[in-house]
Amino acid sequence: MTGAEPDDPGSRKAERRRKRALRRARAQGLLDGAAAMLRPGDLALDCGANLGEVTRVLAATGADVIAYEPDPWCLERLSERFAGHPNVTLVSTAVGTAKGRAQLLRAGSFDTNPKGASLKSTLLPGARAMDDTGTVEVAVVDLPARIREFAEERGEVALLKLDVEGAELAILGALLDGDLLRHVRCLLAETHERKFKDLRPAFRDLRRRIAQEAQAGRVHLDWM
Repeated sequence: MTGAEPDDPGSRKAERRRKRALRRARAQGLLDGAAAMLRPGDLALDCGANLGEVTRVLAATGADVIAYEPDPWCLERLSERFAGHPNVTLVSTAVGTAKGRAQLLRAGSFDTNPKGASLKSTLLPGARAMDDTGTVEVAVVDLPARIREFAEERGEVALLKLDVEGAELAILGALLDGDLLRHVRCLLAETHERKFKDLRPAFRDLRRRIAQEAQAGRVHLDWM
């Protein structure tokens, strides 16, 4: 018999790689499609900018990009990367549903691998596979309130990208409660059910609400 058996570890690893590649390709396709509809003068919000890969794509369209990133390590690199980009505004805050201060929890590997560990930082306790050994106090902006203000000032938010390690659960709920998604032309979100076991029922309820209440094609919850 040739080839790997279905239960062979090599076969399972290859299947995981294939699925990851498909997810990456789908995510890139959604981002490219969303970016293609942006024009100079449009407003795009990159929430959880990290090191700016999405910010770079959005900025290249000529749209006005506001990138929210709470981690000072990431913000320093964003500042270097987007120096000289007048259409990019960097905001050193996390996003949430109320203005204030919070503790940003970093993975235990942050000191030795800040680039990789910065992808896991979260405001929410209880994340799977997080040591939560290091924290940094950060500012938090009320994102639903800001979207309401942007809608009054500019008519709409053309693109909202949310990759905020669990905080999207409360934010999306507040956007639904306030009927604010109608002001967002396109929303790309990564949800984190796998990371927060205790929140999985709440994420299921959120998905049902969005399927029932949000305009089809406007909200993409499985962006990544």
